[in-house]
Amino acid sequence: MGRVRVREHVNPLAQKYQVPIDPPDWTKIYAKVHQPLHLDLGCGRGRLLWNLAQIEPSWNYLGLEIREPLVDEANQWRDEQGLTNLHYLFCNANNSLKPILDTLPAGIFQRVSIQFPDPWFKRRHQRRRIVQPELVAEIADYLTLGGEVFIQSDVKEVVEQMCDLFSEHSAFQRLGKDWLSENPLPLPSERERSTISRGEPVYRILFERC
Repeated sequence: MGRVRVREHVNPLAQKYQVPIDPPDWTKIYAKVHQPLHLDLGCGRGRLLWNLAQIEPSWNYLGLEIREPLVDEANQWRDEQGLTNLHYLFCNANNSLKPILDTLPAGIFQRVSIQFPDPWFKRRHQRRRIVQPELVAEIADYLTLGGEVFIQSDVKEVVEQMCDLFSEHSAFQRLGKDWLSENPLPLPSERERSTISRGEPVYRILFERC
């Protein structure tokens, strides 16, 4: 199946993205709904989760993405592979994360990743960035104790802003003072591999829910 073509950036503040989604019945999504859950915010085409779901069947994976054609394509890939521990949702995480997390079984939300988010460099556009204080607070409310938040980007300014927001919240502790030299996940994302292949730096940080 060929890749669908979509716009690279979508404005999450646009009117059509302001209605939170109605979360699905998770018992109809995952074959083993009480397995630990890894949530990937802004999962793009979802290939990383597609691969992780196959090598870590004892985990459930959920990808959130604001570009609907990518979600449809990713769920097709999931169905073709017959994966029952993987799902993708089309939504705006900045208004749909809380209802999603609120309907998941208690105690399963154990890992979240935010990888190479849209940078929105212009100051007037920075409200469009996915990591905002409200999003950090929602993750803090639902992530299990000892749960992990992994963030990375090839744009240092963006990672530093995300790092500041998580560091300022009392529920999170940064693991290590320096950038991580290795990705703590079992596999890298396509974007990460591409960035490294060009000899460009990737800035990575890991937080723990304390």
